[in-house]
Amino acid sequence: MQVMMNIVLLLQMAAAVAMIGLVLVQQGKGADMGASFGGGASGSLFGATGSANFLSRSTAIAATVFFLCTLALAYFGNLRPQDSGSSILDRASAPVAASAPASAAPAAAQIPGLVAPAASVPASR
Repeated sequence: MQVMMNIVLLLQMAAAVAMIGLVLVQQGKGADMGASFGGGASGSLFGATGSANFLSRSTAIAATVFFLCTLALAYFGNLRPQDSGSSILDRASAPVAASAPASAAPAAAQIPGLVAPAASVPASR
């Protein structure tokens, strides 16, 4: 199970880095206006509109892989062992209660600097 989570986490990090790189490489919508007046980007590798389609599709695929990995990590992270019926708070507090010293002193006397309250005496009239 731990190996599966590590593989999904590695895939999620690769998708995140790919998505960041793809978004940074893409041009904005206003960049086409400069290219129409001879901006010099017309001789690109993918053609005039091919780069926009390729980069936007690649970004969408990377985003889909990222979100699927996020859902898988959330699912694997919330799996609980089937044999224990107690909550995590019960399991965390059980060793603390067993290791506490048993003493006859009241709880207020164990706190330093705290004065124990006086016994209540009925007021006489």
